[in-house]
Amino acid sequence: MKTVITYGTFDLLHYGHINLLRRAKELGDYLIVALSTDEFNWNEKQKKCYFTYKQRKQLLEAIRYVDLVIPEKSWEQKVSDVREFNVDTFVIGDDWKGKFDFLQNEGVEVVYLSRTPDISTTQIKKDLYNIN
Repeated sequence: MKTVITYGTFDLLHYGHINLLRRAKELGDYLIVALSTDEFNWNEKQKKCYFTYKQRKQLLEAIRYVDLVIPEKSWEQKVSDVREFNVDTFVIGDDWKGKFDFLQNEGVEVVYLSRTPDISTTQIKKDLYNIN
């Protein structure tokens, strides 16, 4: 069995997220999503989510591509996660290209997937904010 892991906030879930999850699942048999906690988003990313961790987790668990959702509490946990879950492939969007190559030292394949064009949570928030 080939295990794949990806990380993210997945707030305001949209078709770009679904595309990422589908493509990640295609790379293996079992997909783990490490979902950023509310505290991690606020303290480390300075990001306020619309949906709570619990709500975002529930949404992800309903997606057929996702086999397990775990909390992401720190930047540093990636190495321990790939060890604990015997991860074969680490997947993340190509806006992070090169940032996680160090995981190759753990025997993990690192894959940067291209983003779905014309969609992002940031853009959705901007568009909604500008509606009068």
